[in-house]
Amino acid sequence: MRYVTSDTHFFHEGLLGMSDFAPRPFSTVAEMNQVIIDHWNQRVQSTDTVYHLGDIALYFTKPAVKSNEAVFELLSRLNGNLVLIKGNHDSRDLFKYLAKHNFQVNGKPKFEFHDVGVLIKFDHRQYYMTHYPMMLGIAPQIINLHGHIHHYSVSAKENINVGVDTPEAGYLNYKIPFGTPFSLDDIEMMVQQKAIDFAKRH
Repeated sequence: MRYVTSDTHFFHEGLLGMSDFAPRPFSTVAEMNQVIIDHWNQRVQSTDTVYHLGDIALYFTKPAVKSNEAVFELLSRLNGNLVLIKGNHDSRDLFKYLAKHNFQVNGKPKFEFHDVGVLIKFDHRQYYMTHYPMMLGIAPQIINLHGHIHHYSVSAKENINVGVDTPEAGYLNYKIPFGTPFSLDDIEMMVQQKAIDFAKRH
């Protein structure tokens, strides 16, 4: 199975609490991190692949290697192989550290790295996965899956926010626990329902 998520912002203390940007009602980053880990592992199996579309963590220490070690340890606890697309808060230093300490899961590296994006096909549709929302123009079979904007939505039916804070989870007729990666079936329902919503409004 393949899953998609974005903007976990592990260790990011500044996001704790309620806000219009990223509502995260946790008292500590340890609590937030553990909730995401638990919900992730309840759904994702060790044989699955998760595309993480950027902003993995925001954590600064002295020396800096301590934060890289902490992020590596946390990501190692997440089920599945992780395809990491670089977000604006993801440093090259972190990616280099993860690459240096990469290990095998299911005969493949635990971590795979991409600077800009990844294109995959699923059920007669193409998903272009990036951190930043992309305006693709007239491309009926291409949907842009993205993160970056947290609790906001792009005003275009071809763009689906897959971040952990996304309001577009509201297009699903069931509840996805906070931090749970979206399946491609979830994404397809979001695409269909957003298109219906836009048809009603335009």
